[in-house]
Amino acid sequence: MTNRWFLLFVLFPLFLVSQTIKGKVIDKVTREPVETASIYFDHTTIGTTTDENGEFSIEYNDAVQSNLVISFLGYEKVLITDYRSMSNVIVELVVATNTLDEVYVNFDDELTRAQKLQLFRKEFLGTSRVANSCKILNEEDLVLYYDSDNKTLYASSPVPVVVKNRLLQYEIDFDIIDFEANYNTIDFEEQRFLINAVKYLGTSFYKDLNVDSKKRVQRNRKKVYNGSVQHFIRALYNQNLKAENYRVYNKGKKVNEWNYISVKDSKQKGIKELTLKSKISILYKRSRQSTMELKTDKIYIDVYGNYAPIIGVYLTGYLGDQRVGDTLPSDFGLEK
Repeated sequence: MTNRWFLLFVLFPLFLVSQTIKGKVIDKVTREPVETASIYFDHTTIGTTTDENGEFSIEYNDAVQSNLVISFLGYEKVLITDYRSMSNVIVELVVATNTLDEVYVNFDDELTRAQKLQLFRKEFLGTSRVANSCKILNEEDLVLYYDSDNKTLYASSPVPVVVKNRLLQYEIDFDIIDFEANYNTIDFEEQRFLINAVKYLGTSFYKDLNVDSKKRVQRNRKKVYNGSVQHFIRALYNQNLKAENYRVYNKGKKVNEWNYISVKDSKQKGIKELTLKSKISILYKRSRQSTMELKTDKIYIDVYGNYAPIIGVYLTGYLGDQRVGDTLPSDFGLEK
C-alpha cells in the first residue's frame, strides 16, 4: 500500500473579507532585523519578503486555510496557525542546528548518489507526464541517506528544494520537514523498485510563472486539477461527486455514495465533518481508480480541498500516487 502524507492543513472558520497581517522578523539573540526573510502561506501562491527593517505586510482571503510560514536560511522555520486573530506580530528567529544533515553527508550506505537521486526524483516528483516535465534546480543541496537494513531512503535539505514545473509553469519552493520512501524491493540491475510506503512532509510556496496567462498552461493546470485529491475533496465538501464525474464502489459493486459517505456541518463555520462507513473504491471518468480508507473516526474538510488530520487517511491508486509534480496551490481556481 502506498500512502501519501502531506503537512497538516490547519482548518479555521471562514471570513468573507480580506485581511492583512503586518509584522517584523528579528534575530532572537541579537534583536537585529532579518532582511529578505520569506513570508508565505503554505501551499499557496501568496507570499512576500521582509524589507531592510525586517518588516512585512501580507494580505490573505478566504482561500487561505494553511499555516503562515516564516523562513530564512540558517534559522529554524516558524509556523503560525492562529494568524486570523493577529494584525501585527513580532517573529523571533532562532539559529538552526543541522546535525542530522552533517551526519549523513558522507555516509557510506551501499547506493551511489546518482542512484539515490534517481529514487528521490521518482518518489518526490512523481512519474506522470507533468511530473516528468519537472526539474529540481538545486539537487546539490539534497542530503540523501539509504538505510539498507529497512530499505528506506531518507532526504533532507538545509534550504528549500526548488522545483520548476514546465508544463504547469510554477516554481515551487518545497521546504522538507521529513521524507521517507520505504521499499519492498530495490534492484538497480533489473531496474525494479517496488515501493511500500512514501511519507513526505513540508511547507511549499508556489511562484506563478504564467505571467501572460497562456491558454495552454491554463488547460494543463485544469487537466491536472480534474481528478486530483484537491478536486475530490472539494467535490466531497459540495456533495456533488456525480456531477464531478466520480463514482463510488464497495466490494466491486457500484453503490450510492451517500450510503457509505457522510458529510455534515461541523461546529466551525465553513468546515464539514466526513466519515466513512467502510473502505470505498473511487472511479473518476471510468479510468482513474483509487481507494479511500479512514483509520480514524472522522476527518474535517473544507471547500478549498484541504483535509485534516492527515494521519489516518489512506489514499491508494491514482489519488495515492500523486506527488509534488502533480500538485497545484490550494488557492488554485479561487483567485477571484
